[in-house]
Order: sequence, then C-alpha cells, then structure tokens
Amino acid sequence: MTSKMLEEALSSAAAVEGQLQHLDPQLIEVAGRLNRQPPQVVMTVARGSSDHAASYFAYLTMQQLGFPVASLPMSVVTMQQAPLRVSGQAAFAFSQSGQSPDLVNSMRLLRKRGALSVAMVNAQDSPLEAASEFCLPLHAGAERSVAATKSFIATLSASARLIAHWKQDAQLLEAGLALPQGLREAATEDWSPAVEALRDSQRLMVIGRGAGFAIAQEAALKLKETSAIQAEAFSSAEVRHGPMALIGDNYPLLVFAPRGAEQAGLISLAADMRQRGARVLLAAPDDIAERDLTLSRAEHPALDPILAIQSFYGMAASLAEARGMDPDQPRHLSKVTRTH
Repeated sequence: MTSKMLEEALSSAAAVEGQLQHLDPQLIEVAGRLNRQPPQVVMTVARGSSDHAASYFAYLTMQQLGFPVASLPMSVVTMQQAPLRVSGQAAFAFSQSGQSPDLVNSMRLLRKRGALSVAMVNAQDSPLEAASEFCLPLHAGAERSVAATKSFIATLSASARLIAHWKQDAQLLEAGLALPQGLREAATEDWSPAVEALRDSQRLMVIGRGAGFAIAQEAALKLKETSAIQAEAFSSAEVRHGPMALIGDNYPLLVFAPRGAEQAGLISLAADMRQRGARVLLAAPDDIAERDLTLSRAEHPALDPILAIQSFYGMAASLAEARGMDPDQPRHLSKVTRTH
C-alpha cells in the first residue's frame, strides 16, 4: 500500500523546486525590511509540526544572525491580554492551514502593538495571511494526509532561504538551489533497519541537538501520530539531566547526529546508551562508522536537517503500515486543528 503520507513526503523535492521559482522576490522584500529596521528580538508563534519548523528557524536565526528568538506562548496574548512591549520587534507565524484562531489573533494583536508580522503559511487566502503584514506562501500545494510532511519541509526550506537573504549569505543561497536534488537522494536512503527495530515498540526517545533538535521533535510527533508510539524528543544535553534514568535494557533511542558542533556529543551519548543496554538507532552521515542509519549531506550543513527529516518520513510511513496502522488516518486527529 502506498499512503498519501508517503506520496506527499516524496513530492517534497518538487515543492521546494516550485518554491525556489516563485518565492525569492517576497523573501528578498522581507529580508530588506528586516535589514533596514533590525529588531532586537524575534518572536515565533506556531503549534504542532509548524512549531518544530519554528524551532529550526529560531536556531538558524540565532546561529547565523545573532538575534535572540523566543517562542511566544499564545495564551499570554489571546487569553491573558498581556501588555507585551513588542514595537519594532519581529513576529513570525508558521502554519499549514493558517486557520487556528489563537495563531491568527496572536498575530493580529502583535501587529497592532507595533511588531513586524510575517506569516509562513501553505494555504492561500487564509485568516493568518490577512492578519499579518507580510505573507510568505510555502508553495507546497494541497496536503491530503493528516500528517504534514511536504509542508513541513517547505517551511524549513523557506526559513533557511529567508535567513540566507537576511544575512546576504551567497554560500547558503547557492546551497539552497541544490536542495531539491538533495531531497531526492535523501528519500532513497535505506532506513528499513528502523522499521524492524521499532515494529513492536511502545515507547521511544528521539534525540537531537542544535538545528537537529527540531527534527527530533518532528520525528517524535510523527511517531505518535502515525504509529501510536509514546515517542518523546530530548536534547542530548537534557537527557543527562534526568530522562536517562528511564533507559535500560532494550530501551529504544533514535539519535539524529548530522554534521556540526553538536555531532560529537550525540555520537558519544549514543555510545554511552549502548553500554547501558539501550537499543540505539544512530542516524549519521556515512563517514561515521557507528551509524545504523545514513543521513545525506546537503551543500551547506545548515540544510542537513531538512534532508534528515526527508529520510525519516519514508521510514515513518512504512513503520505505521508494519504496525497495522493507516498513516493517513491518525486516531482522533483532523487536518485542520483550531485552538483558542
């Protein structure tokens, strides 16, 4: 059986190609505004997979540009009516549908209080677009599966390209042009060992750090949604502050260790957990001998997490089917979630 989830995940390369053809003028406009009127603080508002995309955006913004980024609890704005002093700051909303009332109302109020408001949204003519000063359409196309895949990847790619224009980073911009081909190659990586290892699992820790932590968060959510596994995401540093007490014989861990300053610590953690008897799945590039799953390399390390989640999505769809579940119909979930 070929699921809609898998079909849409495999169409991510085409979605990013379309984005590269159409979105740059709007990205350049927003980047120009940010350079002319630099904020002191950047805020993000999002939920679910879109919040994980916001985490990736936040990490790259801080790493590449030096602006502190805060994830804003929307209830502070919509329920508490807190007098946030945001004039001159930048607020970014991330959404597939652009319909959740708390997201829309948060951006409307932040804009009213003087923040530059920018929405990254997949659906056209959404309430979120109307509430924001700028809209960056993701150009991923309609998504039929409840579990978002191509729209998540399109949000990551748009985020990286905005940051590249904001920083005027020619190397990152050039690397982005090769991202569609990188996604196609990442989709062919053999992650079947993970299907076999997790077929009967009821719990799992997914570990990452840096920009890769956003991928760990997204992977954990997809395993909950599509395979009903109690998967939790942790930073490799946070695991040592308590959660590792849960880890014993055959406890499953999926560790994302792409290139970067964080990689050595992630590989070390994987080795430590193996010594404790854990069943570790280490996802790393092919120059890491200890890897169990192979991660593709992008033309720029900042884009490696995008290829990592592409490889993961194919495995997640296969795992759900191996567990006798339909990845397109997660229990109790619908495509558009409206929270207040």
